[in-house]
Amino acid sequence: MSQHAPRMLFATALAVAAVAPAALAAPAVAADTGTTVVSRGVEIPEFYNPPATLPGANGALVRTEPLPLGVGLSIPGIGSLPGTATRVMYKTTDNNGAPAAVTGAYIEPFAAWSGAGDRPLVVVAPGTMGQGDQCSASLGLERPILFNGKTVSVGYEDIGIYRLLARGVAVMVTDYVGLGATDRLHTYVDRVDGGHAVLDAARAAREVPEASVTAGSRVALYGYSQGGGATGSASELAATYAPEINLVGAYVGAPPADLRATAEGIDGSALVAALGWTINGLAQSNPELRPILDENLNEAGQAALEDLSTACVADGIIGYPFQRSTSWTKSGESLDDIIEREPAVEAIIAEQKLGHVKPRIPVRLATGTEDDIVPHAQSRQLAVDWCGRGAKVTYQAVILPNLGDGLVTNHVTPLLVDQTAAINWVTDRVKGVAAGSNCATMPIQP
Repeated sequence: MSQHAPRMLFATALAVAAVAPAALAAPAVAADTGTTVVSRGVEIPEFYNPPATLPGANGALVRTEPLPLGVGLSIPGIGSLPGTATRVMYKTTDNNGAPAAVTGAYIEPFAAWSGAGDRPLVVVAPGTMGQGDQCSASLGLERPILFNGKTVSVGYEDIGIYRLLARGVAVMVTDYVGLGATDRLHTYVDRVDGGHAVLDAARAAREVPEASVTAGSRVALYGYSQGGGATGSASELAATYAPEINLVGAYVGAPPADLRATAEGIDGSALVAALGWTINGLAQSNPELRPILDENLNEAGQAALEDLSTACVADGIIGYPFQRSTSWTKSGESLDDIIEREPAVEAIIAEQKLGHVKPRIPVRLATGTEDDIVPHAQSRQLAVDWCGRGAKVTYQAVILPNLGDGLVTNHVTPLLVDQTAAINWVTDRVKGVAAGSNCATMPIQP
């Protein structure tokens, strides 16, 4: 491991500082019992324990409470900067057609909206946070930086959220199915669960007490990495699942559109932990995978999945850097090899692929040309597929030098470099500015 030590330290430092609210951990299942859930030394507020029965309507609020922002100012008689936050729980439908509770946060900005029409809404779909309930983006808003002697947590999505709020745009952040809410495991990168959670977040925002957004407010979606996959899925599902939402555009950053190709990219990288989160999430949605996992995973693989089920990003990078999935299997095969020889697994992975449905809204898809964690080629292929179906796509290749193979640097840096352009594009959409498309002129490479 000595040859990887400098790279590992750099990747870890970058991830802790800019990429992930770190692990805290150990989940316990709770359903409105009043039981306090402690996850790796961190108490999860009882708010996150869903009730046994949920409302019937998708997007209906289950409960709300004030959410103290970890960074901000309160000015007596005037308001709070950058806005007033409300913790929310709302109802969605998972990919098996069952009701599910999702937590998140709505923030009413202090800044006035200077554009035409009602105050617009941007739904933020967070990037990879991990799989422990303590990793949720809504908790990251409350505690942007946390060190408890066991782990470090950084709410890295807060930067983009605050920049949107400064423009007078209301923001709704989703925690996704099972991340935050303590009744089930987070279904990491599940296409339907992610898309539904994003769309139902837009519905739920209108119900938040004293929220200024309305049914007529323009709504845009914003997400990178796991978030880009979720906004991409929501773009495809909106026409049938939530046709009443006034959607005007979606930023789809570095989407893991093809999980098979993405798995190849992260295997052996600093973020190999994401393989564990993917497997855990797929097994949560598809119980028929469990016997196949038991048959193929060795003790180390089983232990890794169990440990990662409570971990956040920094924990994964620190605990499993540059491991190969061949060390997790009884046969020494890679997980990709097992997918190829197991038709049931291959079918489940294939069902997750984006690009088969034309989005009904304009999309801006950006991907770093050197991204090898969420590989550039498969992200770009999604833009090609959508263009081929007649969608209005603005494709942006973020051209940067190679900052280190197998590190998170080639994946994270484009998020930071492209953020201003992405926020400008989203702001134009909620202002009512018509979107263009560069499908006709998109170069073959990059």
